[in-house]
Amino acid sequence: MTVVVMTSKRHPIYNARPGSSADSQRLRLNGVAVTHLHTGLLTTIKQKKKPGLVSSIHAVMATTAGIIVVSSCKGNVIMERHWLATSFVIWYGVPYMSYDIFAMYLSHYHRFRVKGHQDYKGHSLRTINSFVRKEFLLVLHHIALLTILLPVTLFFRKEQGDYFIGCLFLTELSTPFVSLGKILIQLGLQECWLHKVNGGMVLLSFFMCRIALFPYMYWAYSSHYGIPLYSAPFHLPLATNLGSLCILSPQVYWFVLLCRKGYRLYKRQQDAQKQAERLEGFSKAD
Repeated sequence: MTVVVMTSKRHPIYNARPGSSADSQRLRLNGVAVTHLHTGLLTTIKQKKKPGLVSSIHAVMATTAGIIVVSSCKGNVIMERHWLATSFVIWYGVPYMSYDIFAMYLSHYHRFRVKGHQDYKGHSLRTINSFVRKEFLLVLHHIALLTILLPVTLFFRKEQGDYFIGCLFLTELSTPFVSLGKILIQLGLQECWLHKVNGGMVLLSFFMCRIALFPYMYWAYSSHYGIPLYSAPFHLPLATNLGSLCILSPQVYWFVLLCRKGYRLYKRQQDAQKQAERLEGFSKAD
């Protein structure tokens, strides 16, 4: 889950009106409810050792929240508000990201321990350092969300841009397909039709919701202010453009890796099919 809030530096900034006491109470109650739901889900699933299921549940909830926020704020992409844009990040997104880093480390640790590595007889700074070096990009991604996402959501966007936060919740749409692909591989079903269809959905959802989403948000911003698309970056603060670039860059990198992996699987299947056809031809000749 990533966030870059688009607020103009050339247009007047309108501070949203403060909420009533009833609205504040509703926000607190909604936040507490989501927190208890989130904690219960993580505890139950973690005990059953299904981190992939945790990621999928988080992705479904984030995507649902994104759809709700986007559909509620599409009338005015800058000024319209929805309580989920902030509450979901605080009460669910941040705890999940913290949990996910811990779960990734445990997965890394036990994977190498099972292989018999001497350094993995117990937890140590060496095992943590090895994990950070091996998964540097993912760890950096999560830490950036924890240290940048929360402050931006709470303090630096002047209560604007809920629509764009909702859009960025939608980046999680590809996660269930990625998790399903890993499950199918673990079950030895990478040759079945479901794995092939799922692979196509991974590429499609990843491209649409993690790469094409950024040009779309610039287009939505330019349409709101009635300016050409190419001039939208020049109407935004430099920090916003740099933040978008920093978030988009690893998404492009991961997408290239997914494409290369898909191409290798396709070539492997093609080679296996040709080999089977040659063997069949030899058997017929005999």
